[in-house]
Amino acid sequence: MTGFNATRRGFLQQTASAGAAAASASLLNSAHLFGAEKLAPIRLGIIGCGGMMGSHVQGIVSRKLPVSIAWLCDVDPGQISATAERMKGFQTAAPKTTSRYEDVVMDKDVDAVIIATPHHWHAPIAVLAMQEGKDCYIEKPISHVYNEGHLIIRAAKKYGRIVQQGSQMRSSPVTEKAGRLLREGIIGEVKVARAWTAEPRSVVPPLPDSDIPPGVDYDRWLGPAPKRPFNKHRFHATWRMFQDYANGEIGDDGIHDIDMAVWGLGVTTLPKQITARGGHMVLHGSAGDYPDNMTVTCEYPDGRLLIYDNFPFTPYGQYGFDNGNVFLGTEGYMIFSRRGAFSVFLGQKGEPGPTEGSELRRKRGYEEHMDDFLNSIRTREPARANAEVAHRSCAVVHLGEIAFRTRGQLNFDPETEQFIGCDEANALLTKKYRAPFAIPEIT
Repeated sequence: MTGFNATRRGFLQQTASAGAAAASASLLNSAHLFGAEKLAPIRLGIIGCGGMMGSHVQGIVSRKLPVSIAWLCDVDPGQISATAERMKGFQTAAPKTTSRYEDVVMDKDVDAVIIATPHHWHAPIAVLAMQEGKDCYIEKPISHVYNEGHLIIRAAKKYGRIVQQGSQMRSSPVTEKAGRLLREGIIGEVKVARAWTAEPRSVVPPLPDSDIPPGVDYDRWLGPAPKRPFNKHRFHATWRMFQDYANGEIGDDGIHDIDMAVWGLGVTTLPKQITARGGHMVLHGSAGDYPDNMTVTCEYPDGRLLIYDNFPFTPYGQYGFDNGNVFLGTEGYMIFSRRGAFSVFLGQKGEPGPTEGSELRRKRGYEEHMDDFLNSIRTREPARANAEVAHRSCAVVHLGEIAFRTRGQLNFDPETEQFIGCDEANALLTKKYRAPFAIPEIT
């Protein structure tokens, strides 16, 4: 049996037609997808209670979505307590709590999980959850290394599971309107997509190792990562700076804008050549494993280009936005930002064209994206940021990082998904997992 248990499956399938009708509604109304019909609650397990999960839970609670939160899971009991506080008054039964994600995914009454752990835990938890019949909302990026994307795709197909990456702008009404204009050819053929993260960052001075905070299951927090002494910088929030657990700026904030670059460019393949450079411009002496700036260029088989930049010294952003994209077409260009805006400029003189409009401004897709996931659970239709879609965007992160760490420029075969003539780079498509936290075998 995969998915809902037999009794609940029948009840929920009775409401699936309502969910399907809702899915066809305009994104403008998607925040209210679940208000018109009485739907059987989807039972959720929450895995990783810090960071972005606070926004997810707050959104579920404030909008009174038809879900029941069955579990709160985190290695830090303080994070669980904070999330439980956000849930006050939402449901009559208190969720169970645990530091072991296995307790959540093995619960036959849980329908789906939201995974908002550090990146190194995404794939091990998601694959086991799918094996146990759970649909998965996985925060970005779904994979810590390239080959994990393949494993998540395989698991989703084999076990018939819904996967949604937390690329919320995929579901924004701003994206819907901009996408319609691009498909209609308003700027001609899109040849280049440029994405950027241009936010000022500060030096994070190194700290000495210290004692593990009381109650924290630090060995389980490390999980598949190498064994290391506890260090505050390798824990809440600043774990993003370390290769053991994360993917640097390009895989943290950058993946949002890279995902929109892949979307705007319209590519459905992987790149054939990747160039990457980076270094330290201003954050000298900062803790962490990553450069403070990086530029990655991906050339696709048809010649189109995707370029990503991140800089830590730009309070003015680019084109008026700290995070965004510009799509360059044969007849004009579009400036697009996940802050919820776009503008079109046409012809030789850059005549202004359509914008998102005041009614859509600053719509960032958070509500709509969660609604899309919950509706996909009911209808069994693919989510917008499904595993295949997510992998194409995450590939830019992983291939760019590999190019940066090896030769600076690499050729890649999109069919075999191997680097050409660079064993060192191919070895970085995967990683070693500390026992006993390896990804379960997909049989």
